[in-house]
Amino acid sequence: MTIPPSKEEERELDSFYRVHIVQRLYKLFQPLPQHVRIWNMVFSLVFQGYLARNPFDKDYIRYVNATGKQIINRTYDMSNRTDFRTTANCGLLIGYSGMGKTTTINKILNNVSSVIVHNTYQGQHFNQTQLVHITLQTPHNSSLKALSLQFFMKVDEILGTNNFKKYVSRNLSVDAMLPLMGIVSQNIGLGLMVIDEVQHLQNRGVQQMMNYFVTLMNSFGVPVVFIGTPASYPIFQTELRIARRVTGSGEIIWNNMGNDNEFRLFLESIWRYQWNQKFTPLSDELVQLFYEETQGVSDLIIKLFVNVQQMAIHSGKEEITIEIVKRTVKESFKMMKPMLDALRSGNPYKIAKYEDLRRIEEIQHKKTERVEQPVQTKKQEIIKGNQVGNLMTTSIKRNHTIRLDYADDDVRQVFVKANKSGASSYQLLLEKGFIHEMHFGKGDDVL
Repeated sequence: MTIPPSKEEERELDSFYRVHIVQRLYKLFQPLPQHVRIWNMVFSLVFQGYLARNPFDKDYIRYVNATGKQIINRTYDMSNRTDFRTTANCGLLIGYSGMGKTTTINKILNNVSSVIVHNTYQGQHFNQTQLVHITLQTPHNSSLKALSLQFFMKVDEILGTNNFKKYVSRNLSVDAMLPLMGIVSQNIGLGLMVIDEVQHLQNRGVQQMMNYFVTLMNSFGVPVVFIGTPASYPIFQTELRIARRVTGSGEIIWNNMGNDNEFRLFLESIWRYQWNQKFTPLSDELVQLFYEETQGVSDLIIKLFVNVQQMAIHSGKEEITIEIVKRTVKESFKMMKPMLDALRSGNPYKIAKYEDLRRIEEIQHKKTERVEQPVQTKKQEIIKGNQVGNLMTTSIKRNHTIRLDYADDDVRQVFVKANKSGASSYQLLLEKGFIHEMHFGKGDDVL
């Protein structure tokens, strides 16, 4: 947990200082159950990836030497099968923008030594510089060459080596770069490669990029973690080779928080950091309002809390009130309003307009036993049901003797009201929010 520094006497400072001090909250990090899952995923990938790459295993040493010679002689073929059996897998972290995906991964990796210099191991001479993890950003244009160049530059930056100058030339093709990346990864004992902003693969180069990572895992044993927004999820669903490796403990879906104990824990963890002169206790009404205005997105919760305190200081009220929260949202969250309105509506069509907000549900499929009924019994039930339906319809149309009492949020109640008033069922459905008009622009596909 990262706690921002705070002192009680700081509340008495001049307002000029306090509006800046409150921004310390952006450094706060509150561990949640989701963070534990990500921690376990990352460490499992690192440990499992090293199992097949024991530097004291004669078979592995033989494989590394043979691969190195093929690459130097330019006879290495990525499509050839080898005796090397990798234990590397890949992880997938998909979540809303602002939930803290990259921050969480970085926090976890900061607890692992990035570089380990070995001299001996169990009394044996063992001279190697090991790079445990490296993080790369997916190029905006899905360029494999840009990703490869980024890898060599990042390794040189961390280890102080000259791999970029040694291996990279202007005329070197992408197909030639991948084996070089692989052999460098083997030489430095790379334990994990993190690929961030993977949603940039959506436009082009998806197939090539996935071939790239599969080869890195299969031929060189390097585990990979992908980080992206919900817009990137379809990429992995269409790639069986990646989906197969991700399935299980390697897939983490991080949606926005619900209005539950987890959200309350997060809000309580930041609420004590107030720099207004009057401390405001956290009430149920404030909890509900904060959820309505942030929809459980971590980054927005902190930003709203910071802006609310600044508003309270500037206005001279020096305390957090319902009125100030609403005023802050109106003035400071204008750009976010359409996205938050879409989340609040729960309407899939509205949410689909914003790819970063697409909610991905983790569904547990349960097998249900289906008992087949005799054909004659089914026919009798259908006939009986039709007879009852006809009787109900006739009764309602003639003298309304049957009264159907449904809840206000029941879609059937709309049709009952439409029958009674003669109003348009479609219009009533629109007014109640059961359906949404879809307007297509020029060139849009209509299915």
